[in-house]
Order: sequence, then C-alpha cells, then structure tokens
Amino acid sequence: MGGLAGELRIKVGNMEPACCECNHGGTIADTLFLKRLSLTSQVSSARVRYPAAGGEGMIRKFATIPGFSFSSAVLATILMGIAAVHAQQTPAQQPPAAAPPQTQQPSDTQQSSSSQEASEEETSRSRRNKPRNYKKWSFNVGGGASLPNGTTNTYVRAGGGVGAAGAARNYSKYFGLRLDFQFDNLPLRTSALQLAQAPGANTHAYSLMLDPIINLPVTKNWGGYLVFGPSFYHRSGKLDSSTAIPGSACNGFFTWWGHCFAGSLPISGNFLHSSQNEFGENFGAGITRKIRPNIDFYAEVRYLHGKHGGVTTDLRPITIGIRW
Repeated sequence: MGGLAGELRIKVGNMEPACCECNHGGTIADTLFLKRLSLTSQVSSARVRYPAAGGEGMIRKFATIPGFSFSSAVLATILMGIAAVHAQQTPAQQPPAAAPPQTQQPSDTQQSSSSQEASEEETSRSRRNKPRNYKKWSFNVGGGASLPNGTTNTYVRAGGGVGAAGAARNYSKYFGLRLDFQFDNLPLRTSALQLAQAPGANTHAYSLMLDPIINLPVTKNWGGYLVFGPSFYHRSGKLDSSTAIPGSACNGFFTWWGHCFAGSLPISGNFLHSSQNEFGENFGAGITRKIRPNIDFYAEVRYLHGKHGGVTTDLRPITIGIRW
C-alpha cells in the first residue's frame, strides 16, 4: 500500500484470498473477489481520488486494513444487514402490542353497563320489597250507647245500647274505605207510651254505612280519624198492645211511628208494628290508642240522620271498642 496521502492504491500482486489459499475452487464469495482483483490489476496504476459508494467502498476500505480478512468483511456485512432488517421490522410489530387495551375497552364498557343495570334492578327490587307502614285491611268491633236527637229525642230516651262492627280497606297510611254495620236500641219514653196507649214497646234501628276514612296519626301510640258518607237505615218496633181506636185521629207519636194515613189510624187496626226504610248520611270522628303491636283501642262518636216521607230518625251513637 503506497501513494500519496489521501489516495488509495491497491497492489494486486501482494494479496491472497483469506480463505481457501488461492484455491479457485473455493466459495462463491472468493471467486467473485478474485474476479474483482483481476479487474483491479488491469488498472493497477490508476489513482482513486474518491472512495466508491455503498458496500464496495466499505470492502475496499476493509481490504486496506492490516490483518482484516475477506471473511470478516462478509461477516460484518451480514450482521449489518440483519441489524437493518431487524430495525425495519420492529416498528411494524409495535401496533399489535397496543391492540389489547383497545379490545378491552368494549368489555369494560359492557361490564360497567351491566353493573349499572344490576344496581338499577337491585334498587327497583328494594323499592318493591319495601314494607308498608300501614295495614291493608283493618277490622273493628265495639259497643256503646245512643243519644237521640231531633224528633227522635221526643219519643226515645237516651241510653239505648249500641253494637257495631266494621271493616276498612286501607289504600295508604292516611286514607281508606270503611263499611260499618250498627244496631241501635231505641227505648220509648213514658210519654210516648202514653200517646200510644200501650203498656210497653220495643223499637230499634239498623244502620249500614259506607264511608271514606281519613286516618290522622299523631304519635307512635295515639291517632285519630274522620268518617263521613251515605247510609241506609231500617227502623222497626212493636207495641205490646194499644187501646187506641182504629180510624181515630193520629197524634205526633203515631206519625213518627209511621202508621198514620190521611191523618188517621188504619181502620184495620194494623198499627201495632212499625217498619220503615230511610236513606241519609252520617259523619263522625274517633281517637285511637295502641295497646298491642297490632291492636288499637278506639272511641268514636257519630251523627246519623235518615228520612223518608217526612219522618226522620236522628241518633248520636257513642262507641268504644278495638280494631286490628
């Protein structure tokens, strides 16, 4: 290797193949290298001012390095090619690695939506299973005494016995519909018996009432309620006997008794029994006191009014009892 500085000169006569030792039956790479050397020998005196580009220039540079064989140059070239191929393939393999998070997003969304639906179902179920703070059905039974009013008070004395029973369908803690049946004993006054010319008698009234009920809870143990609505009354009675003359003029008692026609008693003498139906209304109020977890004590007062053909029945029953 000689020549001026900055110049590359290859002397063919002094180079030998790195492997196979001038054996022209060596590898394909050795054969190509020898052909290159033969071409180079023809222009042995030519000066190369600029190194060759690409891999050829690299081989020529490696050939000028002492102790660097052709096999080493081939090995370095192969390694560089493998590194270049690996560098080109590595970015192409990166996108699949980022794919799993994208594929997991729908599953996460589905899980969140399913969990949300489950929570909504649990909430609606808890609402449906929420216990009621009132009884759907309630029943009552009681007794007391009746105070007559109006025209009835003229002929009936106070203190007649009362018996009552009822059932209520509650639609909420505060509102329901109540049906009551009530029996009122109506003992006649002595003055009424004298007008009837009878030694004795008995009379009573049956009441059927359908009322809305408004419950008014005050404390845990105390409460109240209001009732009002239409009612039906059946009043009946019987005189033990009577000395009244059939066809004679009626007095006020027989008018209230219901057996006065055209201002006179029936000629048939059928005026000992009384039976008449009346429609009217009722309203009342009561208080309650809890005595057991499912049993209340109650006390109520009502006003009953019925009318038919100008004849009225007016009562104020007072009842105490229990409801459950």
